[in-house]
Amino acid sequence: MSQSIPPKPGVETLAVHAGGAPDPHTGARQTPIYQTTSYVFEDADHAASLFNLQLPGFIYSRLTNPTVAVLEERVAALEGGRGGTATASGHAAQILALFPLMGPGDEVVAANKLYGGSLNQMGHSYKKFGWKAIFVDPDDPANFANAVTDRTKAIFIESLANPGGIVVDIAAVAEVAKQAGIPLLVDNTMATPYLCKPIEHGADIVIHSTTKFLSGNGTAVGGMVVDSGTFDWFQNDKFPSLSQPAPEYHGLTFAETFGDTAFTIYGHAIGLRDLGACQSPMNAWLTLLGIETLPLRMDRHCANAMAVAQFLQEHPAVSWVSYAGLDSDPYHALQQRYMPGGAGSVFTFGVTGGYETGVRMVEAVELFSHLANIGDTRSLIIHPASTTHRQLSEEQQIACGAGPDVIRLSIGIETIDDIIRDLDQALKSAAAANAAE
Repeated sequence: MSQSIPPKPGVETLAVHAGGAPDPHTGARQTPIYQTTSYVFEDADHAASLFNLQLPGFIYSRLTNPTVAVLEERVAALEGGRGGTATASGHAAQILALFPLMGPGDEVVAANKLYGGSLNQMGHSYKKFGWKAIFVDPDDPANFANAVTDRTKAIFIESLANPGGIVVDIAAVAEVAKQAGIPLLVDNTMATPYLCKPIEHGADIVIHSTTKFLSGNGTAVGGMVVDSGTFDWFQNDKFPSLSQPAPEYHGLTFAETFGDTAFTIYGHAIGLRDLGACQSPMNAWLTLLGIETLPLRMDRHCANAMAVAQFLQEHPAVSWVSYAGLDSDPYHALQQRYMPGGAGSVFTFGVTGGYETGVRMVEAVELFSHLANIGDTRSLIIHPASTTHRQLSEEQQIACGAGPDVIRLSIGIETIDDIIRDLDQALKSAAAANAAE
């Protein structure tokens, strides 16, 4: 008699249960906060086995922590990945994801439509490691292929770009990466695994700022790297950190010893050990609480965002709206393919009157919070050109969708009539101030 394969748990079930279980010692149903730096070894042999990576376990909370481990397993399960590595922030996750892949003189080909902080990190700070970022327009996958050289070690994109809500053709870019024998890294922060699963479309590594929608309440900064476990590190000689003996561990070869968990174990055993960008147990616990309601929140976020985008399309003080959920949006077909459940809650629009009107509008809101974050339960607003993207030139701002007239919204889960009412009065206030000049 053949045995039936049990169905995979749904995303709502995984959001509540993945990685966690009642505490075996106390019966506590919620994951405890293991606020500890270190862990007692059973004996000298046990300690040696842990340090030699021969046994899984806990040594020091910079490397691994039980609360953080539950978060890593939960996000990996939601993404359909093999393992996860939690970090102190989303920017730390980007560094940690590239750390096993890159060396001095190596290149990463990245979309030029990214969060402004990522553009700065890649364009300037990476140079201090001897890494070089090559930026290309992600609208045409051929641009990635044309930019790949012998020194290219990865391709980096955002599934749903911040701030403009641009959807990238993940499968097409994944094919470029596959042909080049390099991994595709996808930042899935804006879409979340509830709306989009990049690994199903060919991504090798997924990155999150858990600070945003996964946490969902603006209380905990963190990041996450999820490995698909499917990339063949032995297919070429580009990735010696994983495919050749590691002097840090007496000649152990990560890909040979750990197979499909090699990238994740490297992230802990070397990445977190040496870079130190670990996530705190408290922040991991807060994020776990947030993830439990992720599906519920994302449904409301998307419904509210669609209503706001439709309202803004008709507003006389608005010159354009960039939201992939709108039928008229150039990215609508890609949104329907990669995130049919919704286009997220973060998008941009242009105010008539340019820079000054944008500044006046963010100062006139009442329900919205003017701050530099997204993914909160609360509705948030920012003028990127004067804040998150101000380090860029105007040409760079326009190229990544953050020009002088751009307003970025992160639509919350409040009553939709209240959200629209506040935007309407702020737009009218800014327009009146312009007319009075």
